[in-house]
Amino acid sequence: MDIVPAAGEVERLGTELMILGIFRDGPLTGSARAANACSGGRLAALLSQIDLGEEAGQAEFVGPLPGIAAQRLLLVGLGRAERFSDRAYRQALAATSRVLDGDPATDIVVTLAENEVPRRALDWRMRQAGQILAGRRHDFGLPDRPVSKGTRRVMLLVPRALTSALVAALRQGVAIGEGVSFARQLGDLPPDLCTPAFILRMAQAMAQQFGFRLDVLERPAFQRPRPAAFPPREEAGAGRLIVMRRERRRQAGRPIVLISDDVAAHDLPLARERAGPGRPVRDMRGIGSVFGAMRAVERLDLAVNVVGLVAVSGREGTPCAIGRDAAAPAPEASSVSLLGDVLAYAAQFSPSCVIDVAGLSRAGMLALGSRASGLFANDEALASELLKCGGISGDRVWQLPLWDADAELFPGLDPEAGPAEDCADEALAVVSSLARSAAYPWAHLDISGTASTIGALRSSTGRPVPLLAEFLIGRARATPH
Repeated sequence: MDIVPAAGEVERLGTELMILGIFRDGPLTGSARAANACSGGRLAALLSQIDLGEEAGQAEFVGPLPGIAAQRLLLVGLGRAERFSDRAYRQALAATSRVLDGDPATDIVVTLAENEVPRRALDWRMRQAGQILAGRRHDFGLPDRPVSKGTRRVMLLVPRALTSALVAALRQGVAIGEGVSFARQLGDLPPDLCTPAFILRMAQAMAQQFGFRLDVLERPAFQRPRPAAFPPREEAGAGRLIVMRRERRRQAGRPIVLISDDVAAHDLPLARERAGPGRPVRDMRGIGSVFGAMRAVERLDLAVNVVGLVAVSGREGTPCAIGRDAAAPAPEASSVSLLGDVLAYAAQFSPSCVIDVAGLSRAGMLALGSRASGLFANDEALASELLKCGGISGDRVWQLPLWDADAELFPGLDPEAGPAEDCADEALAVVSSLARSAAYPWAHLDISGTASTIGALRSSTGRPVPLLAEFLIGRARATPH
């Protein structure tokens, strides 16, 4: 998909499909008003027969209008004008993106960015449009997967002359969207494909494409001394660490380290059902977010050094250590043991900060649902920075307390049932143990409720790539040039 900015008169744009934003109340605005005038009021007459609802996001196709060069139009509801907000704008863009996923048009004009959002400038609207439109339909040619053919050109219409700032904002949004799409594609892969060998081939392909330095360490090579509260290593099983470094700018200073693993520690019944009996169960959503964020960094050539550490549990051909029998460790124990080793290893990079992304328990999902990822941090400045980036990107986080919880035991969560307070206590113990390995500014993002959609047919959302990308962009802005 090729998304480009454009300025022009809506009635003259001879495109296959044009998307117009329509408010529930009040007069038509922007391109919709121009289209109505050029069609002799035909658009307003059609709208009197269509109900786009009170909330933003409903859509309706209409045929060509007289005086308008577009072959078809898609009318997208923006809700009530007095309630138009960040959320409504994103809902309209998300609805547009969903419709385009199933539409054959290859030449499209989108006018939604012209609608003013309270307290948001046009460059923010351009960036959000690029991110959401680019975040759904991409095929990156993952190892062992065929690449689909086809191209699509999307023109994002702006209400005034183009500037370099607007072009840069759209470019940023598209890069973030591609990172989201990449993470989603990884998160939705069938479990039987996600072997340690496949994950390594994927990392090698990224390293070759972007010039990352790649190292692969077996677990004995990256183990470091850890607090006694961690589960014994002999219970944790084998592991491998993939180290991807982007170190092209000496002036960018100490690196930011992003960490994740493949342990499916939450939502076990669903994970097992997807994998099938006797199959390995791996969770690629955290790994996808790290790789997606690093991809966005490279696409934008940000002045920041980033190290991605991806921990792969188990040996080739063996399942992840998430068994529930007495001989196997609890999934959160396995994940904490592995992440603890990686956090201790990360200190050797003298990082400016470290962010790990995982879904260690159901506590984040129970507390926050799908609206926000849980945030734990040992540094208030880092926590505040991530909270601010969540507000800008729309990929929100909510800070949870990091207390000195008792992490002596990891009895494991009952996947079938259990009191919410027990789940919360377990999560605090888990994250408290991780914090003891972090001798640097550190944050843990609990994505148990945000990495997937809600419902029986769950799919990856690509979160928290927008949050991580916004954070890295902000750090790059603060880098002396």
